[in-house]
Parts: sequence; C-alpha cells; structure tokens
Amino acid sequence: MLSQDDFRPVTLADREFFERHYAVYSQSHSDNSFANMVCWNHFAHYTFAHVEKNVIIASTIGNVTQFRPPIGPRNPALLRSLIRFASDVGENEPIGLIDTGTAHWMKEVCPALNLVPDRNHFEYVYRASDLAELPGKNYLTIRRQVNKFRKNCTSVTEPISKENWAEVKRFLIEWCEWKGCEGGDPVLAHEKEAVFFAIDHFDELPLQGIAIRVFSKIGAISLFERQTADTALVHFEKGLPDCEGIYKAINQETAALLVKDFMFINRESDLGVPGLREAKERLHPHHMVEVHSLKCDS
Repeated sequence: MLSQDDFRPVTLADREFFERHYAVYSQSHSDNSFANMVCWNHFAHYTFAHVEKNVIIASTIGNVTQFRPPIGPRNPALLRSLIRFASDVGENEPIGLIDTGTAHWMKEVCPALNLVPDRNHFEYVYRASDLAELPGKNYLTIRRQVNKFRKNCTSVTEPISKENWAEVKRFLIEWCEWKGCEGGDPVLAHEKEAVFFAIDHFDELPLQGIAIRVFSKIGAISLFERQTADTALVHFEKGLPDCEGIYKAINQETAALLVKDFMFINRESDLGVPGLREAKERLHPHHMVEVHSLKCDS
C-alpha cells in the first residue's frame, strides 16, 4: 500500500537515477523530464516514489497534489494502490498527464475510471525539417519574417556555454524587465526562476542551448535536450523586441541545429493560453502528445 513515506523530493542528485529509468521507459511528455522537474521545483514541488521497479511522480502546486501514473513494468496491483492513495490525497483530478497508451491500460484494469482529455496539456510535436526549412505555403508568413530579420539585423548564432553564461543572465534580466516578471504575473515570475536555475546548473543538467547575437548583443536564447531517440525537447525560448522577427529566427535556428539528429521537436503545451495556442498551431504540428486526467466525482 502506497503512503506519503514512499515519496521524497526530486533533487539534482537524482539525475543518474532518472536517466537510467527513462532509458528503459522513455517519456513523451515534457513534464516528466528530469530537467523540467528540477527547474520548476520551486513552483511544482516534485516528489517521487520508487516502488516495485516503477517510478511514481507527484507535483504539488499551491495546496493541490497531483500524481502521475506508474512509470515502469505494468503492475495492476500498484495501479489500484495508486488510485486509492491519490484519491485520498489529491482533489478532483488526482492523477494527471496520463498518456494514451497508459490510459487504455488503466481502463482495462479499472473499467469504471473516468479518464478525460486534458487539452491544455497536450504537447505540440513538429517535424524538425519543417521548422528548419519552413517549406511551402504553410510557412510563407514565417519565412518572410525570418528573412526580414536577417535582412535588417546583423546577427550571429553561438552555443550557450560557460563563456557566455554571464551575458545570458544579463539578457534574461532584461527580458524579465521587458515582460514585467515582477509585476504581478505569477507564471512569468516562476518562469524567470526556472530559466535562471537552468543556466546556473547548466553543466549539471542534460541541456544544450544557443544564443543569437544582434549587433553583438545577445537578443534571443533557446534551451533544449534529447527527449527520446527521435525527438528533441525545447524547454525555453526567449527573445527581446529589439529586432522584429527574432522569435521566429531563434525557432528556426534551433530547428536547423536539431534536425541533424532528430526527426521531431516537442515544443511543449500551450497551457490553454489563447495567444500561445494560436502561435503553436501556426507552426503546423505533425502530431500532439495527448494526455488524460483521472476525474473523480465531486
């Protein structure tokens, strides 16, 4: 029977453990990635249990705790134990981010479960070649914006490394001032802390990144990692408004680098934000990572 004592906080020291586990049980949703958990730990307070060769992840935002389904060999008894435990601890959606295959298995084990699609957390996955080459009519407007940026802005792309970390941090401070991270938007404030954590612990995380310099000053950055054998995951993408089209440019430059090793790029979810949803849809995803939540009767 699961209990709170089975769970402990996710820390940087757990990287090798998660890498070994995910090498066998790869994860398609970004929320389960190790980098995501440690970067956003200040906000979501991730914990995990390692039980019967399975990993069970939980996050607590505010006072609401939500669990993930077991990651590991299918174990109906463990699933039933998690459902009972999560229903006692959690609220009306005690288990979330359930991928499609796991949702089918959960319904086989417990046919009465009410699993509902969680559209706000569907993730957008694109062909890397589409974002790198911007082919055809679908990408005509974006292609024009990138060309305009390159025509009007003298720029160079470089990898993020310890040589430019200080400059990247200065860029992030300027980005936060422009966005008003401290001005009352809690999501931006938490995102600021998450991306600073990523830079401060760059060598300890499985992250890579690039920066675009505009007129010798860093004007945009992108941070990403390998998610699966054929998919890269973009965690952060930030740009300043100094030169029109720079967001489209950093997107294209990131894809041009990743297409050498990956077929797909996961650019995460839109969290139900209308403007963000429209922007992600305009990039024409190849497919979505669909997830469900267990909904309990209120």
